[in-house]
Amino acid sequence: MFPIAFDPVYKYPVPEGHRFPMDKYELLPMQLLREGIAAETDFFSPAPVDLEYVYAVHERDYIERLVQGKLSRQEMRRIGFEQSALLAERELRITNGTVLGALKALDSGCAFNIAGGTHHAGYNFGEGFCMINDHAVAAQYLLDHGKAKQVLIIDLDVHQGNGTANIFLNEPRVFTFSMHGKNNYPFRKERSDLDVPLEDKTNDATYLRLLEENLPDLISRIKPDFLFYQAGVDILYTDKIGRMACTVEGCRMRDRLVFGLAAQHRIPLQVSMGGGYSPQLRTILNAHVNTFRSAAELL
Repeated sequence: MFPIAFDPVYKYPVPEGHRFPMDKYELLPMQLLREGIAAETDFFSPAPVDLEYVYAVHERDYIERLVQGKLSRQEMRRIGFEQSALLAERELRITNGTVLGALKALDSGCAFNIAGGTHHAGYNFGEGFCMINDHAVAAQYLLDHGKAKQVLIIDLDVHQGNGTANIFLNEPRVFTFSMHGKNNYPFRKERSDLDVPLEDKTNDATYLRLLEENLPDLISRIKPDFLFYQAGVDILYTDKIGRMACTVEGCRMRDRLVFGLAAQHRIPLQVSMGGGYSPQLRTILNAHVNTFRSAAELL
């Protein structure tokens, strides 16, 4: 398998009934090991990220207040978690998991983060369970350290990658592609380099057709030398807030399309798992595990 970032701190304690499915971060590594998709040696535990890398894409004041536990009640309400030192540590470790994963992918071809895909975090704000934008930090790191010249961020979570678009609005070396629910959160959209808004109840056939109409051409046109993939599974018809009509098989085919293109063009990529809010945790886990299965088969 490929390198996989994970640390027990990923499972952050939330109140009973909280809509964020924290248990998946503990169960997903166990399922990958149980099915023999990954081995213990594939996992690595990231230390907290160097804050200088974070300051390259986020406002210093915002990050300092996040780390020091000094965000306002209103800011934390927008984020959706209770503020704590453990939460800050969690975000810093997740972010570094994506930075280190990107570096490992340059050698292995692909790397995963069990968490991440925190695409709602913008330059000076967090929202929607996202505080530090892991893909943005890692993409900027690769550019700043001469590891990549042109990055493509493929965001296929059901929600627009508004924070990523906000951060890279004026950065031509990072192309932001977001395919998301037109009428879903965030209700005030940012402008990605390419947005493909989806109507409610979009099914497998329409979803895959639109992806096939856009992504291959995009890769051929901008010629990225590194890909980041936000592989949210909240496009499923079972998802409580997704408003799409895609099946688990359709979600798997989506992943296979992305990995097939990466293999065809020999572009390394880092994958963060993104969202998923189906009532049955096993549905979320199965869809996430399919992403790993697809990568193992195609890359």
